[in-house]
Amino acid sequence: KKMEGLPDATAFATRLKNTLIQYHSIEDDKWRVAKKTKDVTIWRKPSEEFNGYLFKAQGVIEDSVNSVIDHIRPGPCRLDWDSLMTSMDILEHFEENCCVMRYTTAGQLWNIISPREFVDFSYTVGYEEGLLSCGLSVDWNEKRPEFIRGYNHPCGWFCVPLKDSPHQSLLTGYIQTDLRGMIPQSAVDTAMASTLINFYGDLQKALQK
Repeated sequence: KKMEGLPDATAFATRLKNTLIQYHSIEDDKWRVAKKTKDVTIWRKPSEEFNGYLFKAQGVIEDSVNSVIDHIRPGPCRLDWDSLMTSMDILEHFEENCCVMRYTTAGQLWNIISPREFVDFSYTVGYEEGLLSCGLSVDWNEKRPEFIRGYNHPCGWFCVPLKDSPHQSLLTGYIQTDLRGMIPQSAVDTAMASTLINFYGDLQKALQK
């Protein structure tokens, strides 16, 4: 039941981190705004990994970097506040900042998108003055028939302190999820932009408690 086809975890983690840093340096003019609120902006561009979009989300969160990333990375915190996530298990630990997790998501868009299951390799590492928490789906044999298995292409969250205000953090996410199953990609894209906006709102509320 080990991870099939996962090379050395350290090499895998480094490659994933480098991919995210590459996304983080894509020029502004390559992105198109998908949705915007006063606090959060979501952009998208065609993914190079699959036939959907790579989404970029950015907003300021009123809390310190460590606190923000502790709420995002795999662990008990995440289930408490993320309304989309319905369960999470850590399947394998490599080192403190590196694991394989399985999680399930709730149905979306009036259940046009049924619940999904994901098995992701997750890695959290220092980046500039802050942290990067990134993930990528991996093959895992054990399937549960009641869920469609979705697939996350490289995605992650960069969190750095704001220059003048260390108690505020700039959180930038890159997400490209192949939900699989029989859903029109346009429905997925609509859901994704709203889901990302809600993610920021829910996270901010959880941190203010």
